[in-house]
This record gives sequence, structure tokens and C-alpha cells, in this order.
Amino acid sequence: MLLNIDWKSLLLGSEDWGFLTEVGIRSGVMFVVILCSLRLMGKRSVTQLSVFELGVIIGLGSAAGDPMFYKDVGLLPGVLVFVVVIALYRFMTFMINQSEKVEKALEGEPVYLVENGRLNIKNFEKEPIAHEELFGQLRQHNVSHLGQVQWAIIETNGLISLLYFADDEVQWGLPVLPHLSLKKMNNIAKPGKYACTHCGQVADIEAVTTQQHLCGVCGKNEWLEAIKSKRIA
Repeated sequence: MLLNIDWKSLLLGSEDWGFLTEVGIRSGVMFVVILCSLRLMGKRSVTQLSVFELGVIIGLGSAAGDPMFYKDVGLLPGVLVFVVVIALYRFMTFMINQSEKVEKALEGEPVYLVENGRLNIKNFEKEPIAHEELFGQLRQHNVSHLGQVQWAIIETNGLISLLYFADDEVQWGLPVLPHLSLKKMNNIAKPGKYACTHCGQVADIEAVTTQQHLCGVCGKNEWLEAIKSKRIA
């Protein structure tokens, strides 16, 4: 079966061997265009890019790729795309700096996910982030429970900023450690402080009954024993 393969078609498609030289030239030209365009966009790392800027980068990548290896796509149309997109980007950056409304429309705004050791459920449910994803981010910053966090803010670039309580101000909070999350319960077995696994609200439950305890904030009935350990930096 291998002897029946059209190796020329497999390797070059409908082009001939001479087209490889042209691809090299095209790629070199577009690479220089990409570098110049990124320089014009400013010194920002990938993790600092907003959704708006990431969209521009993806668009430029698509515009650069086609002229590199499609023979029927000339270099000048690709370069023109870069010129127009960068010009529009510079213009929109100017508008963002001039108007807060334009900035919010294009880049969004920071959102508070945790406030005073509790999840802001209203904001949290609007963002495309799951509990475990947020808890994983917290663990990477040596956070073992929500009571150590005064504010957790998801920035416009998707990164999460954390501001902590001082050691003497740490509150009872919902554990974010995986081995503790396995101890979720619906019925409270003994009096104590418990944190709602949905919103992080801490309740001081003294009377134990066979009835399920509902959270006074979100109405859920799944709990973990709250903890109040200090954060170890």
C-alpha cells in the first residue's frame, strides 16, 4: 500500500518543489511584520492581555498564516490587514484611555468573587469559573480557607488578585483543601461552626436535629466544618 502513495502530493499538495523557497520568503516577511506589529502594540506579556487584546492577537495570527503558505494569497493583502488592525487597535486604545464607558465595553471590569471571607454568589455565578477552579487558584497562594481572604478579584485579563486579612483578623471560613472537601455533609452531627459549601457563609449551629440545615444566604444545605487557621506565607 505504501508504494501507491503519491508522495509529492502528500508533501507539497498541488505545488512543485520550487514553492518551498517561496514559502520560506513569505514566512520571513510575515514574521517581520508580526514582530513589528507586536512592538507597536506595546510591552505586554501574554498573561497581561485583556480579552480585547487577545482577540486582536488571534486575528493577526490568522491574517499572518494564510500568506505564508497559500500561493493564491499575496503578501500585500496580509500586510494591509496588519496595518488596518494595528491602526484600529491604536485608535481603540486611545478611546479606552479617554472614556471609562469604552474601556468597560471593550475590556470589562474587575469583579469581586470573594468579599470578607465569603463568596459573592451574585458575581461568582456570572463569571465562567467553577468553585474548584477558584479554590485551586487560592491554594496556589497558600490559602487554606476563605476566612483568610478579605478580597478576591478577577481582573480583566482573567488573573485573580488576592488581598488577605491580617493574622489577628482571620475569620472562620470554608476550607478549600481537597481532603477536607470530601467531608461534606447535609445533616449536622454535632454543634459547631459550619461553612456552606456553595457560598462560604459560616453559621454557628448549636442545636442538632434530624432536619437539614439550610444556609441563610443561598438556601443550600451542604456544609463543611469551618476552620480558622492563619495563612502560612
